[in-house]
Amino acid sequence: MKSSIDSIIHREQAEYLEQINPRGDQLIAEMEAYAREHQVPIADREVALFLEITVRAIGARRVLEFGTAIGYSAVHIARALTNDGLLITMEPNEEMIRLTTHYLDRAGMLGRVRIERGQALEILPQLNEVFDLIYLDAVKQEYAAYLDNALPLLRPGGVVIVDNVLWGGQVAGGARSPDQQASTEALRTFNHYFTTHAQLRAVILSFGDGIGYAVKLGELS
Repeated sequence: MKSSIDSIIHREQAEYLEQINPRGDQLIAEMEAYAREHQVPIADREVALFLEITVRAIGARRVLEFGTAIGYSAVHIARALTNDGLLITMEPNEEMIRLTTHYLDRAGMLGRVRIERGQALEILPQLNEVFDLIYLDAVKQEYAAYLDNALPLLRPGGVVIVDNVLWGGQVAGGARSPDQQASTEALRTFNHYFTTHAQLRAVILSFGDGIGYAVKLGELS
């Protein structure tokens, strides 16, 4: 969730995109309102829609999500999965899990989502699924570790999407406060690692709060 509408691009462009990009349904609007009121970080609307479009475009059956929050991205992803699809999402906070379960139930998507309770780096060694898409949106200082541990689980030709890689412009311009310094530096290091990774063909896209987008190289079956 952006700190301001024009945190990445010029305000007139941001305002135009806010007007033209589609709104969600009543449930999505309610989740956005809850996130604003309770200061819960969720993906920007255009990022969630981009996730949904990508899942549909590649016909994803298995998706792995780092960071659930209230399930905003999870609802978008689950709605786009194939009928036999499954989203595995990892979240340590029990209140966030309760809210996610509530919203997924209302969306009719509980059967397409498995919530793994705990820290992602502890859960990953227990997973043996092969994924079509991996979405990173959790602790910024752990992004590189998430990528290293999740890439073996991603099929060749699978997609990696990473949120917040421009961090409200701070990655390019510098941290705006001491509490943002560690995340800013970690993301700056990660972005170089991500875009030069030998197993990925990757790019940084300047919408939302900055999106990393990559495909895993290798022989397709």
